[in-house]
Amino acid sequence: MSDDEHHFESKADAGASKTYPQQAGTIRKNGYIVIKNRPCKVVEVSTSKTGKHGHAKCHFVGIDIFNGKKLEDIVPSSHNCDVPHVNRTDYQLIDISEDGFVSLLTENGNTKDDLRLPTDENLLTQIKDGFSEGKDLVVSVMCAMGEEQICALKDIGPK
Repeated sequence: MSDDEHHFESKADAGASKTYPQQAGTIRKNGYIVIKNRPCKVVEVSTSKTGKHGHAKCHFVGIDIFNGKKLEDIVPSSHNCDVPHVNRTDYQLIDISEDGFVSLLTENGNTKDDLRLPTDENLLTQIKDGFSEGKDLVVSVMCAMGEEQICALKDIGPK
């Protein structure tokens, strides 16, 4: 085999896991947890006492960080739960295309063109209005478990 037969697509996470294990009893409110294979922000945790059959149980209520749905899970407190690696990155907004994709400027000067406008009506309106007014906008992109979505907006003044 010659050297030029192997082409590997390089990804930013370099094969890193999308989640890491954490003991259920140590996960707190405002932390993150994976419930039903969705990354969630924990909004409520309650722990039941150890019963006749062993473990104390943690009852988690989480809000999906991408679609806002409420999910619940009950896990023995001594067991491990998956916790998503959640990253927030700020990008400057350059353009909004007709089909709902945004063009963002990365730190190294390249453009990122694979993100759609957010589905949240309030945020969507703020982005579109600010952009049409010619403001310099910075969007925060939340990334977890291979998904990315615009989650916040900062106005850094007029262009």
